[in-house]
Amino acid sequence: MSHISADALAAAPLPSPQADPRQPPRYAAHPHRRRQDLLSRVNAVAVLLVLVDCATLAWVCLDGGVGWGWGGAVAAAVLTIRGAWRLYRRRLWLSWLEDLPRSAASTALAFALLTGIGLVAEAPADDLAAAQWAMVAFALVVEPVRWCVFWFGRWCRRRFDRCDRTIIVGAGSVGVNLAKTMLEHPQFGLRPVAFADSGPDPDREPPLLEIADGDLADAIVRYRAGTVVVAFSHTRESPLVDAAITAHRMGCSTLVVPRMYELHPDGPGIERLRSYPLMRLGTSPTSRPTWWVKRAADFLLAALALVVLSPVIGLCALAVLVESGRPLFFRQVRVGMDDRTFVLFKIRSVRQSGADDSQVTWSVVGDSRVGPVGRFLRRTSLDELPQLWNVLRGDMSIVGPRPERPGFVREFSAIHELYWARHRVPTGLTGLAQVHGLRGDTSIADRSRYDNYYIANWSLWLDLRILLMTAGELCCRRNR
Repeated sequence: MSHISADALAAAPLPSPQADPRQPPRYAAHPHRRRQDLLSRVNAVAVLLVLVDCATLAWVCLDGGVGWGWGGAVAAAVLTIRGAWRLYRRRLWLSWLEDLPRSAASTALAFALLTGIGLVAEAPADDLAAAQWAMVAFALVVEPVRWCVFWFGRWCRRRFDRCDRTIIVGAGSVGVNLAKTMLEHPQFGLRPVAFADSGPDPDREPPLLEIADGDLADAIVRYRAGTVVVAFSHTRESPLVDAAITAHRMGCSTLVVPRMYELHPDGPGIERLRSYPLMRLGTSPTSRPTWWVKRAADFLLAALALVVLSPVIGLCALAVLVESGRPLFFRQVRVGMDDRTFVLFKIRSVRQSGADDSQVTWSVVGDSRVGPVGRFLRRTSLDELPQLWNVLRGDMSIVGPRPERPGFVREFSAIHELYWARHRVPTGLTGLAQVHGLRGDTSIADRSRYDNYYIANWSLWLDLRILLMTAGELCCRRNR
């Protein structure tokens, strides 16, 4: 693809609202209601488990005569490891027996870790022994209390209806059976309020719940749903993926019935609703605490890079001035997170020649307007250095999907499945697709798959890997 006309872009069909929920979540228009919804979804059992562990640790450390230093070390080791082992997670099945092996193993690991540190550091024997006895006492005391917390949680769900309002995507036999199970067993913490599907087959009994009209985003807001369960549907696979991404994007807990669920074993990320296994999708990257670490790192790195590289940017701008005059910098509207547009800055690499066709011209490879300076800037990616200012302003991140122009976003979203879903996170200077050679005139479908893989698997370590791969590609000029 080398050139697309403006008329073609304007005429490009948009996907229907049912199949393409690309609009920003409507929660954004109702911040007060959103705060209320979020507060109503606070998981009381998880909070109680944290408080129980903290109170038990404080009691056993004070009663055992553990000093402040060792007491802090015991608390830090136990709480960190138990948190990493997801003992404070949201859960449907409040079973103390099911959780006991993980709880005991995490406490044993904290005991071994603290003992090893004490021996290596040659800590006083009495202090180390007091800390060890405190952890043994913690293991013996905390488990009966945790059993009480789980029992209390089940009782509150049954007695006070402390359940998440739930929309079930799929009104077939599996979806209907799931709704019946939720209604008959409220101790699992889900209260079905609607189906989001075309409805059950005509020869089946009338549905238990209302069939939500319109797209899923509207239904989530209208029914104030906190959880979406994706069951088997009468539709094909792609709309189910769209539904899961929409629920994920709007901050709902998202549970998916796996294919061949009768044979699906329990494991990490698997919830149990009676005999049905449900895969819990991870939370949106932007809602995790580590995302604030990413944003802080973006700000610091962009500010530092702008200071250090300002002479390089100045020399590049001077070279553009000598070759083709003003303007030195190029501005272009791009689409960022939640389909919001922003102005992207680059060092101009194409000579000005009348009308600006940058919004409808896909690639300038082989363009006679690109001189030697422009080719050098594009080959070395030096023309993209001013985008550090976009990162500093919060328009972009250092790592993320590359931003595209509005016309192409509209066209690609109409042609390629889940292209719209890559706008769930801020766009970036570099990304997973770019370090795998997908730059310029390359496959849009492959880019979309890499970008959605990046969002589904985001972590600080993945960002660091992409930065290291970007540095290697710039140095070795691979995949060019």
